[in-house]
Amino acid sequence: MYDDIPEANRQRVPATSPARSNSTLLIGIGGGIGLLALVSGALLAMGVFKTQPSQSKAETEALPNNTSADASNTDTQASPDTTLGHFAYKVAPETELQSITADGRIRLRNAAAQAYQKMSKAAEQDGIQLLPLSGFRTVDDQNHLFFKVKEERAQGAQQRAKVSAPPGRSEHHTGYAMDIGDATQSATHLSVDFEQTRAFKWLQKNAPRYSFELSFPKGNVQGVSYEPWHWRYVGDSDSLETFYNARNLKS
Repeated sequence: MYDDIPEANRQRVPATSPARSNSTLLIGIGGGIGLLALVSGALLAMGVFKTQPSQSKAETEALPNNTSADASNTDTQASPDTTLGHFAYKVAPETELQSITADGRIRLRNAAAQAYQKMSKAAEQDGIQLLPLSGFRTVDDQNHLFFKVKEERAQGAQQRAKVSAPPGRSEHHTGYAMDIGDATQSATHLSVDFEQTRAFKWLQKNAPRYSFELSFPKGNVQGVSYEPWHWRYVGDSDSLETFYNARNLKS
């Protein structure tokens, strides 16, 4: 027992002052914080923690309705430029047109003309006689076909647009579009009855081999009447872009 030790030999335990105790505590806390800061700094340097760059005030104000910079952007398609369902097309240069008939009356752009001639020869070898009915048209030509014929037939503009495009909006302006008939069945020319001919059935099967496609199939998105006789060439970059860039329809 402590009391059994002679008083002279006792070692007195010095009392710890409150101030010293508090200093020790503060030193301990300070050391812990310093160690934590040291560890955090090391982890940051190693890339464990990554800081996000702050967004400048100018960048924030530039965003519509103060949306954040990482907000997802949605692509919107502009409405197509149409009049009564018909797209606008540029008129083919005269220097790029080539005749596909002996009298020179019907012309197409060079690439389309060459493709049609190859297609016509292939059809002839299969016993089919394709007949070109119409090719390139000027704006003046289309002006007559739309407005004058509309008046002669007492048709409204919407009714006329079902079968003929307004001036400046006909595929025929491009030099890539044409009307095709069966040389042995003239009664079906420019008529839905053309779909009953051998020529149309041959075109359905073989026209894509020569980069021709039907412009206005049944139920087309433009709302144009079904025209089994109206075909267009899409065999090079210019012709493809001419028709499909115009069709920037919203999905």
